[in-house]
Amino acid sequence: MRIARAIAKRLSFLALALMLLHTEAGNAQSLLEGGTIEEIRIEGSLRIDPRTIRSYMTVDPGDPFDAIALNETLKRLFETGFFADVALRREADSLVVVVEEHPTINRIAFEGNDRIDDETLQSEVELQPSRVFTRSKAQSDSDRIRDLYRRQGRFAATVEPNIIRLEQNRVDLVFEIDEGPKTTISAINFIGNKAFSDGSLRSEVLSDEYSFWNFLTTTDTYDPDRLQFDEQLLSDFYKDEGYADFKVLSTSAELTPERDSFIITFVLQEGERYRYGSIDVATTLRNLDVEAVQEAILTEEGEWYSAKEVSDTVSNLSDQVGTLGFAFVDITPRVERDLENKLINLVYEINEGPKVFVERIDISGNTRTLDRVIRREFQVVEGDAFNATKIRRSRDRIRNLGFFETVEVDSQPGTTPDRTVIDVEVTEQSTGEFSFGAGFSTSLGPIGQVGVRERNLLGKGQDLQINLLIAGSRSQIDLSFTEPYFLDRNLAAGFDLFRVTTQQDESSFDEERTGGGVRAGYNLSNDLRQLWDYTLTVRKITDVDSTASTAIKAEEGETVKSSLEHSLRYSTISNRLSPTDGVNVTFATELAGLGGTEYFVKNRVDANYYIPAAEDVVIRLGAQAGNITSLHDDTSVSDRFFVGGATFRGFAIGGVGPRDTNTDDSLGAENFAVGTIEATFPLGLPESIGIKGRLFTDFGTAFDTPSITGANIADESSLRASVGFGFSWSSPLGPLAIDFGFPVVKEDFDDTSILYFSLGTQF
Repeated sequence: MRIARAIAKRLSFLALALMLLHTEAGNAQSLLEGGTIEEIRIEGSLRIDPRTIRSYMTVDPGDPFDAIALNETLKRLFETGFFADVALRREADSLVVVVEEHPTINRIAFEGNDRIDDETLQSEVELQPSRVFTRSKAQSDSDRIRDLYRRQGRFAATVEPNIIRLEQNRVDLVFEIDEGPKTTISAINFIGNKAFSDGSLRSEVLSDEYSFWNFLTTTDTYDPDRLQFDEQLLSDFYKDEGYADFKVLSTSAELTPERDSFIITFVLQEGERYRYGSIDVATTLRNLDVEAVQEAILTEEGEWYSAKEVSDTVSNLSDQVGTLGFAFVDITPRVERDLENKLINLVYEINEGPKVFVERIDISGNTRTLDRVIRREFQVVEGDAFNATKIRRSRDRIRNLGFFETVEVDSQPGTTPDRTVIDVEVTEQSTGEFSFGAGFSTSLGPIGQVGVRERNLLGKGQDLQINLLIAGSRSQIDLSFTEPYFLDRNLAAGFDLFRVTTQQDESSFDEERTGGGVRAGYNLSNDLRQLWDYTLTVRKITDVDSTASTAIKAEEGETVKSSLEHSLRYSTISNRLSPTDGVNVTFATELAGLGGTEYFVKNRVDANYYIPAAEDVVIRLGAQAGNITSLHDDTSVSDRFFVGGATFRGFAIGGVGPRDTNTDDSLGAENFAVGTIEATFPLGLPESIGIKGRLFTDFGTAFDTPSITGANIADESSLRASVGFGFSWSSPLGPLAIDFGFPVVKEDFDDTSILYFSLGTQF
């Protein structure tokens, strides 16, 4: 339309030129014939004041009839965009300007849109009611709507702008939309890959081949921006596996003849696979001992080359050198390829960097989030030495807040050569969440859950959430508030209020817990976090069965627990939801007796070590242990440890440990220890299905409980063990886990359960 419009303008100018060179038929006189413009008359203007039109003209009464000036007038009137057509004619000594105004838009409507509502489409178009209508703008808005559908994977969508003419030069603009089918990805192919199979590479890219079980995701729809990200993911994967020369030669997306899906093809050049050769550190900094920074080097001679390890080593060296008092450093990894031996020799060169200071940090795009919420994530402040590593980490910390869709951090020249300005541009996203869930668990029965959460309350970065859980044997309501920077310090503080009711089927009583607490946590290092938590809980034991153990009956009534808990959490795992390597350890100590009726010390440790054993195979070594020691009288049943179910597969909840054999009630253990060896592996199914298998063995013990008159307590500290297999599925309805555990070593009084099953989700 723009090209057609330009051609029309040029034809108009040409027509005017011809008019100026030839006489008109009838009584009209040639514009080129001499004379003076005595009068200028405007015809055809409805909305636009003739004085406004005159202001754009280059001629006035008293000027001669001049072809060049009149041509410039015609051009300027067209360029205003007010008119669909403009013509000039001469009547005697009068210049007549005839205009045809663009119509105004009365209303805008959309027809045929089912997938995208009118409000979303209206926000996408630039034309609005009461504005001037032009074909070019209408076509531009049609292109925007079509692009919006393409971003949702509907490349067959068509948009046609039509007008309905009304009186007084007004129109209704109707965008007629044919949404078309969802354009999916029918196949993802790789050419040139020898080291890794197509299936392995498909698991590394974000795009997925279409499958019916992916109906809750959009990764199986074609998105050209996602393909660019996939290229980067492939490059990162290969270069972390030793293929330093890897390239994506080309990426093509071919639309099938039916126009309902794409075939994606990546053409790869893997290159050779390299190991690390010699690894050295060189420096021009005086008084820097290279031996003092050796511990920061992650790369090891003889191991496979990894671009990420090299990048992480540069960051580590920058931090290590900074702690030694060198603020301005430039660390460059010099790479030398030994093609014959397929080695990469590395020299980390540590040189003096330019002395540049941070003059100012400018933040834009945060219409809701307060500046200080972003600024406090920076590891540098105005006046500090510029440090690229700290700037990069600051950017990552801002992204990890989860408040922003995009975060861009750039440095610009300051007012002097040794000053730099850091520009931070963010795009905010919704931080409010409403969730509900449904599922089933062998320990809790049917589960229903509703939650409301705001992670950036009032733009201050505060976290407020309310959750309600109703299950077959449990109901719970929680209110939680967290201030991540209490008193403007790197200290997360908050409070919790809760009420929990539980039917203890394994111990023949019901329990109600109502209370609240305050907590605080802070990082001791990048991987180590310390937490403090004070809780006050009022507990009621009710509905004790008449056939229950005398140990249970003795505890019927109300107790008050006032406790302080301290915990240390150390974590280096790669992915919190699906870890493949690293260590995760939590050690907690709870002291009860700061008032109330309960007095005890309770210690617990949970540890997991994840080892990538082979391609897509992860070994988990797990350990749990706990001890509770009474400081006055005996410990309560509900404070002890109930071992089994998810913590010890093959046994029911509370199935391992002391039990009243007269009533078969579990009494809980004061000591327990459980170990796990588990291997998780793919089952040969497409990676996009998300189903994995596992083999495991659990082993451990639970023992010691206070004796009580009338109870026949079986209590053995002997080892129990189980073996089994299971499956996990990242299903559209949430994570599903099924485990079949078979006890191989047990006591006669233990309560076994072969199947452990859970399914849950949030929407």
